[in-house]
Amino acid sequence: MRDKKPLIVIAGPTATGKSALAMELAEIINGEIVSADSMQVYKRMDIGTAKPSPADLARIEHHMIDVVEPDHDFNAAIFHNMAKKAIADIYDRGKVPILTGGTGFYINALIYKSEFEYYAEMKSDHKEELGEHSPEILFAKLLEIDPEYAKTTHMNNVKRVIRALEYHKETSEKFSTYNQRSKDSRTPAYDFKFFVLNRERELLYAGINVRVDEMIERGLIEEVESLLKSGLTEFMTSMQGLGYKEICAYLLGRASKDEAIEMLKQGTRRFAKRQITWFKHQAEGEWIDVDSMGMMEIVKKVISS
Repeated sequence: MRDKKPLIVIAGPTATGKSALAMELAEIINGEIVSADSMQVYKRMDIGTAKPSPADLARIEHHMIDVVEPDHDFNAAIFHNMAKKAIADIYDRGKVPILTGGTGFYINALIYKSEFEYYAEMKSDHKEELGEHSPEILFAKLLEIDPEYAKTTHMNNVKRVIRALEYHKETSEKFSTYNQRSKDSRTPAYDFKFFVLNRERELLYAGINVRVDEMIERGLIEEVESLLKSGLTEFMTSMQGLGYKEICAYLLGRASKDEAIEMLKQGTRRFAKRQITWFKHQAEGEWIDVDSMGMMEIVKKVISS
């Protein structure tokens, strides 16, 4: 891949220190960070998405953060086009792009030429038909026809569920089969180094619980309340993200504060588990146990790989 330009990918489940590692690495190799997070793209959604602080943004140039209002749709196609331009701009200024985040689908759509073909070009006549069903019914259909793919997504991620059902209706093939074939034949768009950070499960879950408590202390409830007052509704895609749908349930009287916080912790733990499953099956990265190494050890490992 000598004819391709370099790209470092720092991925993995939530609460594993991806952003901190990317910051340290960027300072050492003269890099800039490209966020691969499907929620950090939304403006005014800061605490619940664990965006970098203003100090971090001033310290290292970040891209793909605050690029769209939360009442606008955002998907892998938009991400692919915008991130590709951001990376080209980073190259033009003689710096190294560091793609960082936990949205594996966005990462693969960007770093592989063939990965994005179906998502960008397929036009299905079944989308409207499928959209008439509830998330529960759609997910039950997915479990029946493609349990392998169902393990890597969530019932509330209606877009991904419908995408898999669409593909099956159009081709009679399981979407997981398509994914595997695509994985086997895809062509890298960059000369990338791919690292997946991970932690021992108990420590990961404990870290998630602490992070949620910190988000509440920093004002997550007030952030969601402000978004609702600005005219957003709980049914918008952005407001269905972790941290927002649970706090909406509290603010709209469907759950107590303690219940909402516990739902958020549990939902985030489940999300992290799905992320781990996804990266194990869909990513070609080197796994790093962040509990067995110090930050600078990990930085040195990434640089020397």
